[in-house]
Amino acid sequence: MTEGYRLQLGLPANLRAEAARLYWQAFGSKLGLVMGPEPKALAYLHLVIRADHAIIALSDSGRLLGLAGFKTPQGSFAAGSPAEMRASYGPFGGTWRARLLGYLSDEIDNENFLLDGLCVVADQRGHGIGSALMGAIAAEARLRGYGSVRLDVIDSNKRAQALYDRLGFVVTKRAEIGILRHIFGFRAAVTMIRQV
Repeated sequence: MTEGYRLQLGLPANLRAEAARLYWQAFGSKLGLVMGPEPKALAYLHLVIRADHAIIALSDSGRLLGLAGFKTPQGSFAAGSPAEMRASYGPFGGTWRARLLGYLSDEIDNENFLLDGLCVVADQRGHGIGSALMGAIAAEARLRGYGSVRLDVIDSNKRAQALYDRLGFVVTKRAEIGILRHIFGFRAAVTMIRQV
């Protein structure tokens, strides 16, 4: 059953741990070998999440139902610095993790507003929350002066690709990750853009 919900810009401090868990549930399958074990990954995400770089869906009772993170020149929702990575994983563990994650994406796009992850809790998927969050991302993009939203989705995430197709996103690029597929568990990142 779908809960009533509202969208808001920004993540309240009391929901940081819940947001870290939701993000990990959504992306842990591709990041697990690099960011695991799970307790360390959750601690790292809790540390680096930028509360001002997310639009969230909250139930009427205050439960976090979903979130859409975004990137700006000032930072990214869930990407910390190499120093924060070393603080969480130690000097050696933090250094190799930061390098591997840097191969996935460390860019800022001055032409498009960048999505940094869309997550909806499992029992609320398929009820329009993801679409509503993406609509809010499009509105935020317009507010910030962008004419389009860009996202990258892994080639094996067909459910997300189908949502983005329905919302009018168009594939503009497919980037194979080569040998890193053995670490991250997918073959390519698909870039999609939608005009707003």
